[in-house]
Amino acid sequence: MTTWIATTQDDKLVDRTAEIESTNSVSAPDLQLDGNEYQALRGFGGCFNELGWLPLQTVAEEERDQIIKELFSPDEMNFTFNRAPVGANDFADHWYSYDETDGDYGMEHFSVEHDEKTLIPYIRRAQEWQPDMQLFSSPWSPPTWMKRPKAYNYGRLVQTPENLTAYARYFVRYVQAYAEHGITVNQLHVQNEVFADQKFPSALWDAEALKVFIRDYLGPAFDEAGIDTDIWLGTLNGPEDMAWTGGGYGMKLNNYNRFVDNILFDDDARRYIKGIAYQWAGQNCIARTHESWPEIELIQSESECGDGSNSWEYAEYVFHLINHYLRNGATAYTYWNMILDDQDSTWGWWQNSLFTITADGHEVRRNPEYYVMRHFSHYVKPGAKVLGTTGHFNSMAIAFRNPDGTVVVVAQNALDGERPFEFADPSSGTRGFKVTLAPRSFNTFVSD
Repeated sequence: MTTWIATTQDDKLVDRTAEIESTNSVSAPDLQLDGNEYQALRGFGGCFNELGWLPLQTVAEEERDQIIKELFSPDEMNFTFNRAPVGANDFADHWYSYDETDGDYGMEHFSVEHDEKTLIPYIRRAQEWQPDMQLFSSPWSPPTWMKRPKAYNYGRLVQTPENLTAYARYFVRYVQAYAEHGITVNQLHVQNEVFADQKFPSALWDAEALKVFIRDYLGPAFDEAGIDTDIWLGTLNGPEDMAWTGGGYGMKLNNYNRFVDNILFDDDARRYIKGIAYQWAGQNCIARTHESWPEIELIQSESECGDGSNSWEYAEYVFHLINHYLRNGATAYTYWNMILDDQDSTWGWWQNSLFTITADGHEVRRNPEYYVMRHFSHYVKPGAKVLGTTGHFNSMAIAFRNPDGTVVVVAQNALDGERPFEFADPSSGTRGFKVTLAPRSFNTFVSD
């Protein structure tokens, strides 16, 4: 039996199972399985940001509980693989780190007290529904006294042995402190967006600096402390081999291989690296990494954020991103702001979110990307395998096999008119079907 859930701009999550025409066909021009199984998925999730937690406190307790339930309950969106910042990120209430005492190389003044008011209770609420939730964390900026310039935004970590040793100790203390609050950090990603030199918390890292820090400082520090948190090379928002600059009249070159391969071909660094996370311009790199280093696990670490308009067109773009990353080896797809209000951010760029809680009336809105994510995360379970497919819908559809054997097909019709859609599973004469997809729609099919 096959069930069909469809979403259009006007009708959300409609059960259209009665409209399915079952077929016994072993081939289909639109989408058919080719017999290959690929990576198993960790799952889907989002990032715990302060500017999500704070508006959540402005709604009634019953509504707050419902939002948390919808995000994390196994019966709802089932977000099992989530992200947290190490200190302030660009959607923190204000900039901070866990140790702003100049020259505190021993981390004697390290404290996560700030997070006890926001991020830690946010994560703990998620754990009520996902006690075995996986969490990965990354910093946006080191403590300011380690940087040049001495600021959360822009600049780099000053690469002295004292700084590098202290920064590795900073991460050890972070993992330990969160463990004391009942939160396991499964993965530590060394730096958010290593190519971003921004007016929000950020820090540039080149390939050689990342390699040395992981190989000579962070990895040994985790070993010495007995920490089993995995170290990931991430999150990489590139490299872009070529990018236009100066309004499109100049160009900047950054050779992919001299960045990624420079790190991975160093065996002593490579032994500490458990995976690579890509986001933003990293979407152009993931296929190359997957082809060259198929033994390395890959994830997508931050869905692209939009401009706060929460348009249907941008939700269609997010569907493309999910399809692209999972078809190129990613084992997880992580959304960015799960919840926001409708005001400006702390640095002037408002962004899309799954939920909006209006600042004036505290009205809760479910935005288009909520439905895109739900069409995947509710039906595609952790451990599901990505299935190989052929057909004219390959750029608008993807198939999975859940651990219970069910086959899930998530398909978009991006066109302005209705489109017939036929699916076939040559290994089973019972899973084939024909339907008509509504214009500009998202669709999930689940076949026993």
